[in-house]
Formats: sequence, structure tokens, C-alpha cells
Amino acid sequence: MNSKIKIIECPRDAFQGIEEFIPTKLKIKYINQLLKVGFHTIDFGSFVSPKAIPQLNDTAEVLRSLNLHNSASKLLSIIANYRGANQACMFEEINYLGFPLSVSEEFQKRNTNKTISEALDSLQEIQNLCIQKNKNLVVYLSMAFGNPYGEEYDPEIVSELTYKLKTIDVKTIALSDTIGASNPQNISPIFSSLITEYSEIEFGAHFHTNPDTWKEKVDSAFQNGCRRFDSAIKGLGGCPMAMDDLTGNMPTEKLISYFSDQLDLNIVEFNKSLQLSEVVF
Repeated sequence: MNSKIKIIECPRDAFQGIEEFIPTKLKIKYINQLLKVGFHTIDFGSFVSPKAIPQLNDTAEVLRSLNLHNSASKLLSIIANYRGANQACMFEEINYLGFPLSVSEEFQKRNTNKTISEALDSLQEIQNLCIQKNKNLVVYLSMAFGNPYGEEYDPEIVSELTYKLKTIDVKTIALSDTIGASNPQNISPIFSSLITEYSEIEFGAHFHTNPDTWKEKVDSAFQNGCRRFDSAIKGLGGCPMAMDDLTGNMPTEKLISYFSDQLDLNIVEFNKSLQLSEVVF
């Protein structure tokens, strides 16, 4: 297991929940500032239907103006189907393609207009494309800790989906708490069992949280082997496909405080990012 802490900063997740269109130039300025901090990855945009997420219909334009020359950060783009994956693969600058696969049938339909079975078929085609184009596929297992739709939830479903993803050679899976349902009681066993059983897969944590529960979530995942954490400055954002009353993303500043002695970040540039977020959001 890689012991280095990876923070995946998610301005895309913060952007997409804002109804009023954020000017493209401001997005570019913000992401370029984040690129100076030293995050492992920036989840910067998505190639999905503009009707679904109109806020992100300028992803290609944003990408063309990013200053990547002096940054070690990698870029991740969200895709929801083969067409989006093909678009993302046209850009050499993009390292990772992120696909949302849900433990919940209802959420899968809302998010990608597919059943779980159809999404898995699509993932096989997308993975073949990623291998061909030298991209890395990251699968987000959303609703990994429960769902708001009254559907039956069992951690075994997460394990079964992980096995299916292993068969198509997916190397990175982010367990995603879309509605803030995670707690130490369900975080600890699922990370412990999956990391033990699938040592060849990197498991990440994409938690949504409220201000009172962030630390217990991070602590439970970290103590059970997780070293990859998604976050957004000030906890901004959420998924517009889930529920109206979403809690926010994991605040990046909280992760930095928790892992302070294990991170190699430029805190001066991070503080500039914090200040700029006031203008963007």
C-alpha cells in the first residue's frame, strides 16, 4: 500500500452546484492557482451533456488555458459515457477519467441514464479506450454508504461491484458518500475489508460531510488504510443529481490540518487559493 497521502482537489464538484454561470476566465484563474499548491490531482471539469451540467460546458476551453508547465498536479475529468470519454481522450493534458458508478440503481439512472448493468458494459468499452489512449480510469462508487431512495443497501454490493471492476483491470476506486451517510461504523469495515482483499486496487474516499463529522470520517478511513482523499476548498459543492439538501464536500483545509506533517504542499499558494475562492463562489 502506498503510504503517501494524496489529496484530489475538486473544483469541478464545487463549480457544478452553482446555478449562476461562473465566467470561464474566472474558472481558469482559479484552477491555475490551485495548480500551484501541489495537490496530487485536480478534478477540474467534465465532458458530460451541457443540459445535465450547464456550468461545465466550457471544460475544453478551460483546459486550453491551464498552465501545466510548472505543476506536478495531474488532471482528472468526469465522464458519464463513451462519447464523453472519447472527448476527454483527445486531450493529452488529461491523466484521469472519472466515471460515476452507483451502488443505487435509482441514482445510476439519475446520474447517467443507465442501469448499473448497462453502466458496467459501458465501463468495459471506456476502459478499453483508456488503455488504448494511455489514460487512467477512476471509478467513483457513489452511494457506497447508503442511499436516500429506500433501496436496500448492503456493503456486499460494494464488494461485488469492486470484483467486477477488478475483472476489467480498474486500478483506482473512490468510495463515494454522496449524501453524507458515512460514519465510523460503516467506513472502517468497508475500507479495511476491500483494501485487504484487493491490494492491487487503490481505494480513495470521496466524503460529503457537515462541519461536525469531517474528522471522524477522515480518521476512520485513514486508520483502515485509505491514503487518497477527495476534497474541495471550504467544502463547497455536492452532486446536483442526488438530493436538494446535500451536505458539502470534505473541506480541503480540514484535510490539510489533519495530515499537516505528511503533506508537501505550498501553503502560501493554498492561502491564495482560499482567498480567490471568495471571488469565485
